[in-house]
Amino acid sequence: MRKFLYIVLITGTLASCSEYQKALKSEDTKVKYQLAERFFKEAKYKKASRLFEQIVPKYRGKPQGERVTYLYARSLFETGYYFTSAYQFERFVKTYPKSDSLQTASFLEAKSYYMESPRYSIDQKETIKAVDKLQSFINNYPDSKHLSDANVMVDELTTKIEKKAYEIAKQYNTISDYKSSIKATENFLSDYPGTSFREDAMFLKLSATYNLATKSFKTLMEDRFGEAASAYRSLVKFYPESKYREEADEIMATITEELAKFTK
Repeated sequence: MRKFLYIVLITGTLASCSEYQKALKSEDTKVKYQLAERFFKEAKYKKASRLFEQIVPKYRGKPQGERVTYLYARSLFETGYYFTSAYQFERFVKTYPKSDSLQTASFLEAKSYYMESPRYSIDQKETIKAVDKLQSFINNYPDSKHLSDANVMVDELTTKIEKKAYEIAKQYNTISDYKSSIKATENFLSDYPGTSFREDAMFLKLSATYNLATKSFKTLMEDRFGEAASAYRSLVKFYPESKYREEADEIMATITEELAKFTK
């Protein structure tokens, strides 16, 4: 019995492959369309996408054009070709602004960009684009069933962008470019006032200003240690129980000692 079922399965698979190959080579658009629809319903998205790709141009301006274009974009998305699916959904939205599938297409366009977002250590151009697309969707469809998912994705991507910016400021401090670290940290705190990295950035500013002061000429030390003391006060004001408190207190003790030298 098992052997029989195995033979039936293999036979069915071969027949399906043969049918698919014939459709790819066929000049009959209807045959391609019907088989692409079937493959889509069977979740055979890669095969469906290849067939839809061949017939999309032939259905432009025709009643079936809207459905073919949408299913082509969906097939690409389900297959994981997010860069191409984003482009196809964008075309769909522009071409069929009155479609019943417009909202879903707009969400999947934005989600395609979200899926293309790289890890935080890489250039975040695509991440910024994904946030813009998702925010546009949220603004256009505030009552959408996809709203919750869109907000979660925006939060995730925003955190990634913030982490990238924070790590850049941190790297400057690591390589002893303290002026650049201070500037980058100040810009970071200004650009992302609600960031989850705010405490980290405020301690980083303290560390960078302190390090800069210790490496400065004597004529600049008093002012720079004063700036470091100000950074310390800001940190403990907003985060009195900071995870950096012990280290910050040690730095401040040294700052106090250094400033005392200028009052003698």
